[in-house]
Amino acid sequence: MTVWDDLVGQDRVREQLAAAAKDADALVTAVTDGEPVEQGSKMTHAWLFTGPPGSGRSTAARAFAAALQCTSPDRALGGEPGCGFCDGCHTSLIGTHADVQVIRTDLLSIGVKETRDLVRRAQLSPAVGRWQVIVMEDADRLTEGAGNVLLKAVEEPAPRTVWMLCAPSLEDVLPTIRSRCRHLTLGTPPVEAVADVLIRRDGVDPERAHSAARATQGHIGRARRLATDERARARRAAVLKVPLRVADVGGCLKAAQELIDTATDDAKQMADEVDVKETEDLKAALGGVAGGRMPRGTAGAMKELEDKQKRRRTRTQRDSLDLALTELTGFYRDVLALQLGSRIAIANVDVQDSLDRIAESSTAAQTLRRIEAVIACRQAMDRNVAPLLAVEAMTMSLRSG
Repeated sequence: MTVWDDLVGQDRVREQLAAAAKDADALVTAVTDGEPVEQGSKMTHAWLFTGPPGSGRSTAARAFAAALQCTSPDRALGGEPGCGFCDGCHTSLIGTHADVQVIRTDLLSIGVKETRDLVRRAQLSPAVGRWQVIVMEDADRLTEGAGNVLLKAVEEPAPRTVWMLCAPSLEDVLPTIRSRCRHLTLGTPPVEAVADVLIRRDGVDPERAHSAARATQGHIGRARRLATDERARARRAAVLKVPLRVADVGGCLKAAQELIDTATDDAKQMADEVDVKETEDLKAALGGVAGGRMPRGTAGAMKELEDKQKRRRTRTQRDSLDLALTELTGFYRDVLALQLGSRIAIANVDVQDSLDRIAESSTAAQTLRRIEAVIACRQAMDRNVAPLLAVEAMTMSLRSG
């Protein structure tokens, strides 16, 4: 299995990255052997991967990072880097390679301090691998100040450092940064391709795999979670009942509160899994004793960790709400397709009765206004409107149409 096998439905991007990895391998070999470097290489020092959620942006970046670190002996015989079996590929893919740094955040943004640390690391020569690779999965969360710090490193990179930035679109990245990166656009994978990878790699039952892939419209991560997590299926089922529960004001307010409660529970579950261990690890590192007082001078570090955990809980709650709103949008999209007699495939076939009921009792204009209400809710939360107020306004709009 090569490093590219998880890159679902992205043949064009795969070809470009494979060609760049081959040129990068030749470049390092030439420099090592003291030979002249050929011009016209497809390799460059900064890459920007964009595409809709679930398209596999970070998967593509990780696969490319592994191919750059590939040490397979087949390369000398003309084989492409990225075998998937050598130590370089394996450690890059599982996240233990010394020269591959993957940056992801559970917080609302990536700040200046974290970015400066990355820039300092980027100036180092590779320790054991062929390249120093930094993958930033959430480049769209860089603050303006952090983006300006990163710009200098992208403008003047170290000789064997490669930056790989991932973002939903070009507009989510500073123009000065994106103009210095090679841009690769990924598309939404076909439903059949997503179902195939769930069956082949995750051992999911074919019927469930196709149902999950269809319900998530090709979003690989959400499809995998929906196919393998009973709690995710129960949460989705509850969300798709909301359109039938907003017949009166009381139902609107109750549905809104339940959406908020579910998102809060998701954030609490993650906190229970992560926060306690993080806190105990930091206390041990600072010399604290279980059940005893912390040494003097450590209050600042503990307060910094608490603030980070609070921001992460906020991010988790918003992500959970955003997923619920995405599913509501998909529901009304299916309703609109039925009302207009469209031939596009229905995503939520498991709630066909509900779709038919809403489609028959409303007009296409009402459905469009309801979709706009969901989008307005997402925009309101982006502006830091209190989540409950934003969701209540949305459910009231869903009622009136």
